[in-house]
Amino acid sequence: MGRVLSILLTLAAVPVSAQWVEKDPLHAIAGNEAAAHRAAAWAKSDRANEPRHFRLHYHRMVWTIDPAVRHVQGVITHHFTATDVLDELVLDLSTELVVDEVLHQDVPIAFTHADDLLTIGLPAVLAPGQTDSITITYAGEPPNSGFGSFMQDEHAGAPIVWTLSQPYGARDWWPCDQRLASKADSLDMFVVTPPGQRAAGIGVLVAMDTLPSGHVRFHWRHRKPIAYYLVAVAVTNYVAFSDTADLGDRQVEILNYVYPEDLADVQQALAVTAGQMQLFTTLFGPYPFADEKYGHAQFGWGGGMEHQTMSFMGGFHYEIVSHELGHQWFGDKVTCASWEDIWLNEGFASYMSALCYESLLPEYWMPWKRMRRDAIVAQPDGSIRRTDTTSVASLFDSRLTYHKAAFVVHMLRWVCGDSAFFAGCRNYLDDPALAWGVARTADLRTHLEAASGRDLGEFFADWYEGEGHPSYAVEWMQDLSGRVQVRIDQSTSHPSVDFFEMPVPLLFKGEGVDSTVVLDHAYSGQVFSFHLPFQADSLLFDPGIWLLSSANMVRHVPVAAFGSDRLLLFPNPAGELAWVHVGDALQGPITLNIHDATGRLVRTQQLLVVGGRSPLSLHGLSAGVYHAELRGATGSAVLRFVRDHR
Repeated sequence: MGRVLSILLTLAAVPVSAQWVEKDPLHAIAGNEAAAHRAAAWAKSDRANEPRHFRLHYHRMVWTIDPAVRHVQGVITHHFTATDVLDELVLDLSTELVVDEVLHQDVPIAFTHADDLLTIGLPAVLAPGQTDSITITYAGEPPNSGFGSFMQDEHAGAPIVWTLSQPYGARDWWPCDQRLASKADSLDMFVVTPPGQRAAGIGVLVAMDTLPSGHVRFHWRHRKPIAYYLVAVAVTNYVAFSDTADLGDRQVEILNYVYPEDLADVQQALAVTAGQMQLFTTLFGPYPFADEKYGHAQFGWGGGMEHQTMSFMGGFHYEIVSHELGHQWFGDKVTCASWEDIWLNEGFASYMSALCYESLLPEYWMPWKRMRRDAIVAQPDGSIRRTDTTSVASLFDSRLTYHKAAFVVHMLRWVCGDSAFFAGCRNYLDDPALAWGVARTADLRTHLEAASGRDLGEFFADWYEGEGHPSYAVEWMQDLSGRVQVRIDQSTSHPSVDFFEMPVPLLFKGEGVDSTVVLDHAYSGQVFSFHLPFQADSLLFDPGIWLLSSANMVRHVPVAAFGSDRLLLFPNPAGELAWVHVGDALQGPITLNIHDATGRLVRTQQLLVVGGRSPLSLHGLSAGVYHAELRGATGSAVLRFVRDHR
């Protein structure tokens, strides 16, 4: 889901079509405290996970919607199967909607409707495996929760109604089973609208019939499993246009419903969709709904929502188009089994947008990584595991659910390697136990471990359960034989993780050549030794931005200072900043006195020694020769150095 227009993060020099409209759930629910309270109350109750002893497997939905009026009239038939002994059907439906009757085989049956639950007593007790159906007739003005579960608005003077049920808003406008694991196998949607209107829907448009009243009935048919929150409808004076994606073995229609006033601009913006679909098919397997369609329906948001086979779009920027398309694999075909794991939906969809930059607009690949990293590390805490599923704002936290989750996917690719990562993702999506169903983080981990041969337990403990990110301090030296030694220290931004075990990429440059070395960093202070076939003059830390880290530091130290107890001040000559290496040569608090060439004391300070080193600011000292006198508990020494202003 790419939601509300509130924060616009624009990549440097990215054209308008390649901008990403960031969503801000706090903005979405501002002024709607009652709706937020209702959603939280539902999530806090046992309803989200309670067993209901049935599974809805088919919906026949008939709605009458006039976009000029905030009102819905519906006749919903549910076919269901008992999963245990079943004497009543309990569905979610707002009590602000009025249920006129419930029919069982055309005979009215008893029901109660209270506390946003519709409880229907069955005429006979069903044994496990038995199937049955009921039909519910209802009407009213739907309430509004979450991001706007049922909205009535205007565009260019034309009325519009749209729905957006994620995460807990489906019950606001239709009787449903509002549990993530409860997916219907198929549905038929019939939407009756006034003349001149079109109804956007899920699946294939089977018919568009004019009724004797002059109203138009749209029939949408969908034959894939679908979660409750991905059912959607939008009605306004849409104009339709189609494109085609050539996926090799088949052609997929891309059907778009847009506002007449925006037709030309939207046609141009959506021309990128086919190429993105081709890329995702190559990386993650066939488009899941290739035998039906993909499409977009414009609505009154600044973001988008990945309704199955037809994403609802408030904008058509490059990244949001790819994000919602990516959800058709991650979120629609395989849906998170708990909102706690929403990163499986949003993190992958966000990263799939980045993959479009990498392959199709490579000039924006590095800016995407740089901006996302910087946005994440701007704060020291936060986990992608969303333990507070009662809060819409927490669930859809931009920095964590989207940015950090996408970067965790990026790092999984780095840790596993490209071949294993994409193979593991495809196996996850195609797993018969998960495909068209729901999954938890452990399921993804299982497939990535099987594909890569790596134990990812520590990775998920650090990056899924834990909070924060690492900072690295790298010291390196090279002797005349070409032998390089590197010491890597790490600190973490949050106490929930004491150390992030990661492969660390270092790029050495010198003599007109370069070489990237990847070091498996297992503990802070770890020292690595290897040879390079050239003399390096510089080292770049993680130049490809594979690691989520901040405030990293690289120091080139003299050979004599590396792993030595010898006292040394370097570089020498020195500029604004120097380092004093003391190792174990001096113990206890160390006082530094700096004298100029005449013997005059010009500075006194205590050294802050960490890892055998202490930074030394030489700001304010004029160019010339100085003597640094070090006094510790176990002795003293004098080091000569030159202050150089070049």
